[in-house]
Amino acid sequence: MRPSLVLSPSEDRRWDLAKQVGVTDAVVHTLEIGDGEPIPHEYDPLLRIRNAFRDAGLALSVIEGCTPISDATRLGLDGRDEEIERFKTLVRNCGALGVPVVSYDWMAGLRWARTSTTVRSRGGSLVTEYDDEDMRRGPPPAAAREATREDVWDALESFLREVVPVAEEAGVRLGLHPDDPPRPEVRGMPRIIDSPEAYDRVLDVVDSEYNGITFCQGNFAAMGVDVPATIRRFGDRINYVHFRDVEGDADAFVETWHDDGPTDMAAAVDAYRDVGFEGPARPDHVPTMAGEDNTNPGYHFKGRLFAIGYMRGLLDAA
Repeated sequence: MRPSLVLSPSEDRRWDLAKQVGVTDAVVHTLEIGDGEPIPHEYDPLLRIRNAFRDAGLALSVIEGCTPISDATRLGLDGRDEEIERFKTLVRNCGALGVPVVSYDWMAGLRWARTSTTVRSRGGSLVTEYDDEDMRRGPPPAAAREATREDVWDALESFLREVVPVAEEAGVRLGLHPDDPPRPEVRGMPRIIDSPEAYDRVLDVVDSEYNGITFCQGNFAAMGVDVPATIRRFGDRINYVHFRDVEGDADAFVETWHDDGPTDMAAAVDAYRDVGFEGPARPDHVPTMAGEDNTNPGYHFKGRLFAIGYMRGLLDAA
């Protein structure tokens, strides 16, 4: 596994910090483009981003976040055909530029859901929390009044049949991120990527190494599975890793420091080694540390640097 970091597509001091702690692989995520804005899918802007990283000594290895799809595609609504064509264009251009992974998710109606971003953790650091009792009291999204789980499945399966052949041709591996939290529903909105069995169904739609998983450890931990055993279960269908942990389950959990959660992270690294995973892996949902303003919970930089050091230590030990 190659420790990687989400970095801005425009060079800033974090690029230097990343290189100083030994990171060679960059991830471009929607959160660094702008709130809710799609990542560019056309060749020329992607070329400039790829070349900026290359010229600074970094490899652009993953595009993730709100790629050019929205709930229109996730629910099979009007506009899905145009969005899928844009997604195909993104994949083809990533292939042409040597960007090996595109990570996406299938969370419709509600995105990444948390009920608190100010839970105190070690030394007064701040972590995020999900509590379904608090969440369910809020109003359901409009889409929840119409969509069923099978509607969401039908839309995903149709999407995969269209895009995986393009990914194979382009040489770009797709990684589907679990629902966060991994529940059958959140505030009445159906979720479907909430268990290893759901991934079995996804991987069977198109049996291809290019139809794979973004293995977000925190979500698998919240599913209640043995994380190292599940890494071995999916093996070479893991195309990208989010290295993180939670305390609790899908009904109620808090994020943890990477070295202070219930998952045996060393055993997880051993499992990645055993299945031959050599792709990008990034720390995710880090604590907000002293001196940081918590305006971007889970994604401030000090905690990410700590996590990279921890990951590198585990890799050396393995």
